[in-house]
Amino acid sequence: MTENVKNDGVRQTVRDQYAEIAKGADVGCCGKGTVSPGALGSLALGYSDEEVASAPEGSNMGLGCGNPQAIAKLQAGETVLDLGSGGGFDCFLAARQVGETGQVIGVDMTPDMLSKARAAAESIGAKNVDFRLGEIEHLPVANDSVDVVLSNCVINLSPDKAAVFRDTFRVLAPGGRLAISDIVRLSELPEAIQENAGALTGCISGAVPVTEIESLLKDAGFEQVSVEIEENSRDFIKDWLPGSGVEAHVVSAKIEAIKPAR
Repeated sequence: MTENVKNDGVRQTVRDQYAEIAKGADVGCCGKGTVSPGALGSLALGYSDEEVASAPEGSNMGLGCGNPQAIAKLQAGETVLDLGSGGGFDCFLAARQVGETGQVIGVDMTPDMLSKARAAAESIGAKNVDFRLGEIEHLPVANDSVDVVLSNCVINLSPDKAAVFRDTFRVLAPGGRLAISDIVRLSELPEAIQENAGALTGCISGAVPVTEIESLLKDAGFEQVSVEIEENSRDFIKDWLPGSGVEAHVVSAKIEAIKPAR
């Protein structure tokens, strides 16, 4: 089996699981027997009551492992790209911050998620948000066209993280910044967790060490790379695979980097 075929198989597994979530199935990221935390789960991830209340109905499913909005420090007029935009929650929050002179692009590989996000955008008449079908390794976005790239617990799902960071670097304008929340691995996962079918789609088995994230970003050309561990994330990660002890091996992290200015 070639690497490309293997990677496509991983993407299809992830796509199928998140399509079920988008359709409202009683299933969480880690598969049957787990439940997505829902909109109120975002409060545990660092979002405010006001942010949760402001999102259009259906856009916030409580998926994620942090709040990239808090990292990004968005400014009016900026162009923002959200990798793996799902139902559009982070996109709608970003759209409020960049205003009518800014633009927000959400990219997701799951058609059902895009349909959900587009319906939410139409329901509130959002004019500065654009949802596009695509893989985060091959972004449907022009070179040097984005000021900020956000992502919330999505890059760990990619089977080719080096490609994600290379293409993110490509689309960022010189001086542009990366501000993401994602899962990183602190120690080797026990075999029982590695073999759990839900550990991939549940953002666990695809996580890589902090040092690997740092190396991948630097190899892609980024500077001022920072990976800050969020110790309190163990409180919600333990519920992803209850009773497995997964919170001892993976945590959420704030990941930041800058594309050098010319």
